[in-house]
Amino acid sequence: MSDLTGRIAVVAGATRGAGRGIARALGEAGATVYCTGRSVRGKPTSPERPESIEETAEIVTAVGGIGLHAQVDHTIEVDVEAFFTRVRSEQGRLDILVNDVWGGDALTEWTKSFWELDLTKGFQLMDQAVRAHIITSRYGVPLMVENNSGLIVEITDGDHVVNRHYRGTLFYDLAKISAMRLALAMSGDLRDHNITALSLTPGFLRSEAMLDDFGVTKENWRDAVKPGNEAFAHSETPTFVGRAVAALAADPYVGEKTGQTLTSWNLAKEYDLVDEDGTRPDIGTYFNNEIPDRWERLVSSTADEFQKHGRVTETDFGHDFDTMTLKGNLHAQTSNRRWFVRPVLVTELWSAPPEKLARDFYTRYERALDQRAGKP
Repeated sequence: MSDLTGRIAVVAGATRGAGRGIARALGEAGATVYCTGRSVRGKPTSPERPESIEETAEIVTAVGGIGLHAQVDHTIEVDVEAFFTRVRSEQGRLDILVNDVWGGDALTEWTKSFWELDLTKGFQLMDQAVRAHIITSRYGVPLMVENNSGLIVEITDGDHVVNRHYRGTLFYDLAKISAMRLALAMSGDLRDHNITALSLTPGFLRSEAMLDDFGVTKENWRDAVKPGNEAFAHSETPTFVGRAVAALAADPYVGEKTGQTLTSWNLAKEYDLVDEDGTRPDIGTYFNNEIPDRWERLVSSTADEFQKHGRVTETDFGHDFDTMTLKGNLHAQTSNRRWFVRPVLVTELWSAPPEKLARDFYTRYERALDQRAGKP
């Protein structure tokens, strides 16, 4: 286990989920951990969730660290500044800063195109997931600069493989790619200060809310692994990504990773980490194997759809896995093809039957042909 005795950490957004798991793991390693958030005992900001920052601090202490809590709204600059003034007064230093402020689940509108979105919700999400992170780093990092050392971890969702594709709804997409970019940008500004900034994604997070959504508990969570939900078998507790953060903080060569986007499952292999139950979840390998397989099934189903309508697949149908696009030839002369192109979202590929996606694409392709021919 990593040894972080005497190290001072701030986990911004530690009420529940990954933030709580990270705070816990830093406590396991012996760190002093400030657990911040808005929900205090008896006064949750999310009425449907009972967790509080006091509970997280108590968990940190129970596993061997020193847990402290502070009610902070990280979107309010003066509150953040006052909090880090407290840290400076009490500790005189800051070694680890984790930006995990989120609260965007209730604000994310998955079924709407960007022109249909509620802008008030969207900009609130960006305030919490991006602006709050910038404010927090702005006032926390000077404590690191003074000591010429430190680690900043931006928590995101998805690695480069996932986030090179559109995530299915505008503000969520921007928020998750922004965390990755913030780490890269900060690493550039910190290059002369021996401070590492990186972004980190957990895998399929078995958070408190996720357990509730699946109707299971921490003890019987495997009951939710059923046909159509096989990926849940590869899920991880919030402690797993927390142990990755602790390992990074204890690594004297962590600076080699500055600016990068890392994953809990790859770091677990590198640092020999396990989850609470002794297993080593690896959603990345599962995902990287499953997505190409699903893509091949979609390509085959779409080719069948073209053939069913008398089209020649070799000339009329195209596809590109790198850009995850399906293409239909719009030009009468096959030697001079012009394409109708439709991107396929990762969320679509994951959730919809390939036959349905194939039929939908072919219908849109026929419509594009009619429009090109001037048909109503």
